[in-house]
Amino acid sequence: MAKLQSLDPRTPMFAQFQEKTGPIVLANTFVVPKETYASFLPLFRRQAEFMKAQPGFVSLQMHKGTADSQLLMNVAVWESTEALATAFGSPEFQRMAAEFPDDIVSYPHIFEQIDV
Repeated sequence: MAKLQSLDPRTPMFAQFQEKTGPIVLANTFVVPKETYASFLPLFRRQAEFMKAQPGFVSLQMHKGTADSQLLMNVAVWESTEALATAFGSPEFQRMAAEFPDDIVSYPHIFEQIDV
């Protein structure tokens, strides 16, 4: 199973689930060793297909770091933190998450848009 780390240690994703807001963006950066990359993508695609079918899902994009980077970043838009938390906590999603190799590190964080 991938190791979850907090991008902001003062505000872990599970604490963010408590704030009822939306729409939100989940930015999840994965550190994926080169030897795991080929097995990671099919597992992620299965998770993505599951999430796309969940209530409150809006969109998803995966990005790869350039210049031989080992980073991948998932950017997913959801209608609310509640919708994301429900999908994330589902037994089916948790079973799929447990399939990720142990050498994957994940840095998920929830954001909301602000005016600039």
